[in-house]
Amino acid sequence: MADRQFEDHEIAQWYDLFCPWDPRGDFAYYFPLVMAAERVLDVGCGTGMLLHRAREAGHTGRLTGLDPAAGMLEVARRRADVEWVHGDLSTVSFHQEFDLVVMSGHAFQVFVTDEAVRTNLAAIRAALRPGGLFAFDTRNPAYRAWERWTPEYPREVTAPDGRRIRSEHRVTRVGGGTVSFTTTYTTDGADPQVSDSTLRFLERPELAGFLDGAGLEIVHQHGDWDGSPVTEDCMEIITVARPAARE
Repeated sequence: MADRQFEDHEIAQWYDLFCPWDPRGDFAYYFPLVMAAERVLDVGCGTGMLLHRAREAGHTGRLTGLDPAAGMLEVARRRADVEWVHGDLSTVSFHQEFDLVVMSGHAFQVFVTDEAVRTNLAAIRAALRPGGLFAFDTRNPAYRAWERWTPEYPREVTAPDGRRIRSEHRVTRVGGGTVSFTTTYTTDGADPQVSDSTLRFLERPELAGFLDGAGLEIVHQHGDWDGSPVTEDCMEIITVARPAARE
């Protein structure tokens, strides 16, 4: 079940306001990979911004967005020349159909159990054509990003109708490699809307072990969207992997 902030259509419409295209962010990093691949699967595609931009830029191949959240897909489907699929990798299967599988926006962190990580990586491995790539990102636990997920660090945006929308986080639990938190959205004249989330923070060696177990080998990793290397206290662990050669 997807988080309420992604299932609820009204909140989903605000997502791109809070997470716009950033020229130094994740979409800009993944965009050249998408444009270079003939067949692309965006897992956890959300509102579809990455695939929308690719089509607008002239991508003529297969673009497929997969997401379990109905609210996000309702926003994504405003563009009809992309294949939108409601579901996740446990309900939808692909066999060697894609040159690139991408997971942006730290979507990989929703796999909070070992079983979920293994199951989804196996499905991604199966979806890739020979020579294909899997590109994704996860926050480096050493950076401790959740320590800034507090009401003292709110974000505010203006909706198309002029309303000011405020978003703030509050951590409710940290332990076992996961962080649980609430996101509260407030607007003038309306009751606050609260969404609960839990994310997993994998250490780099543990992540490498899961990839290896799924038959995926790391091509390269970066610690930030500028392509800088992974360091002990970098913000991100950005990974591009490919199916390992079979003996």
